[in-house]
Amino acid sequence: MGTQGTHIVWDWNGTLFHDIDAVIEATNASFAEIGLPPITLARYRDLYCVPVPRFYERLMGRLPTDEEWEVMDETFHRHYWTRAEGAQLTQGARELLAGRQAAGSTQSLCSLAPHEQLLPMVRTHGIERHFVRVDGRIGPSDTGKAGHMARHLGALDGTVDHRRVVVIGDAVDDAVAAAHVGAKAVLYTGGSHSRGALEAAGVPVVDSLAEAVEAAEALFG
Repeated sequence: MGTQGTHIVWDWNGTLFHDIDAVIEATNASFAEIGLPPITLARYRDLYCVPVPRFYERLMGRLPTDEEWEVMDETFHRHYWTRAEGAQLTQGARELLAGRQAAGSTQSLCSLAPHEQLLPMVRTHGIERHFVRVDGRIGPSDTGKAGHMARHLGALDGTVDHRRVVVIGDAVDDAVAAAHVGAKAVLYTGGSHSRGALEAAGVPVVDSLAEAVEAAEALFG
């Protein structure tokens, strides 16, 4: 099989969807509500991790209580969704998705964004047709991506070659999820993590989505 046999599982937030500015603004707005000082983009990228309560533990020096987590989660999402309306697709994303589909390659979208909010956003940006499947999160937001990725690929049985799957995302958790399902990963620096944090995952790290696709398809020779 050639490169057309490479199936890419795309991440949404911070990867295809350039929302890191909205994330920082929402994070600081929610921090202000609970008395935490604002955070810079650089510090966010150095500290961010999934599950998200661990990110707050790094900031606060302890895990938030269940009550604190509920407040943090609600306030972040309330501020985020207001700001996300003005965010756009990452540069080149639309053309890359269309080009791969036209070439006969398959791709899907697996995100921890709530499914009922993810799907309308993907449709609004006019890219739903480029994916064989779109899965957002259904259930609590304090979990990692590994189990979600396993369910996503399970739903693609018979549709894609599971031996040639590459996850492209902006977080170490994307690489962890890929390893969990026996897939490969390429990580992109334009989202939630610093390059140093991403390189610690031991997978290719790139600075553009075009490079990410090239690296993904090169992984199988």
